[in-house]
Amino acid sequence: MINIGWIGCGTHARQMLLPQMGRNDINIAALCDHDGEALNKTAEEYGVEAVTDDFNELIRIPGLDAIGMAVGPELHRLASLAALKAGLPVFMEKPPAVTAAGAREIAQAAEKAGKPVMVGFMKRYSTGNKIAMNVLRSGGFGKILGITGAYMTAPTYFEGEADYTGFYLHHCVHYMDLIPWFTGEDFGDMQVRSVSPEPGKLLLHLNFTTQSGKIGNIVMGTVQSRGTPMEEIRIMGDHARIHVDNIINVTLYRDPPFKAQDPGAMLDSECDTLSWTPNFTAAANEDHKGYAALLSDVAAVLRGESRNVPDISDAVMAMERLERMIGLIDA
Repeated sequence: MINIGWIGCGTHARQMLLPQMGRNDINIAALCDHDGEALNKTAEEYGVEAVTDDFNELIRIPGLDAIGMAVGPELHRLASLAALKAGLPVFMEKPPAVTAAGAREIAQAAEKAGKPVMVGFMKRYSTGNKIAMNVLRSGGFGKILGITGAYMTAPTYFEGEADYTGFYLHHCVHYMDLIPWFTGEDFGDMQVRSVSPEPGKLLLHLNFTTQSGKIGNIVMGTVQSRGTPMEEIRIMGDHARIHVDNIINVTLYRDPPFKAQDPGAMLDSECDTLSWTPNFTAAANEDHKGYAALLSDVAAVLRGESRNVPDISDAVMAMERLERMIGLIDA
């Protein structure tokens, strides 16, 4: 059992992250939060006796194997640096810091300490995205020629931040990781077009190439209702394409013949379209958003196993891409 000291008892941590600990043999040994009510409620839910409002005090608690956190980006930076100085590995939610420079500071500290810092880019683990990536890696899809992604939200999610800082750091950074993960390489050229009908509402299109010449477009913004499906991925190859809608519906289009004039037409498993949609009536504890699978890999790394879990180097690159994009919007 891995004993983790956890920083941050907000809604996201309590609903998405902490419930995954027990199923992955991680014991929540200590908790930290400035909000006493949230701290005490979470401690009661998980039977945690060691509680504090000071992350430095939490890090000094004997017997901890790792530090986890889901707080703000500056506190991510400060707390992870303190944990690494104490020789403890870290799991943190994204973003790792306010700036790419802050993320690089954490990466340097992790290298010096010889400890992993893992970052919560769970969209790599979302069921639909995972299926799509496995198809791409199988060898049958062929070369990726282009990719389009759309990832929207509503203005109320970042209410009071008309400069869009929270939107960029907490929302856009996901696709600064996910899209290059799919293409297997970094962005090359970037162009950004944006429109803002009123403060707090923004729609942007990021057009890009990759280093080897793949082309793509990312659509992000704060002008859609969170009560509707918010995400779609389109990956284009030569006579093949993958669609991932709402992170759970996957369609693989291949190269079937026209069937209307064929009296013997039938479905051919070698070339016709394949699709997958999950069964939401099943009693099993499904994990389509990807948090449990992410924490499973995190737990494996903390046990000394090798897993391709997103780490601070991935977060540095995501933050650098994000700052490139923001610079083009502000230009």
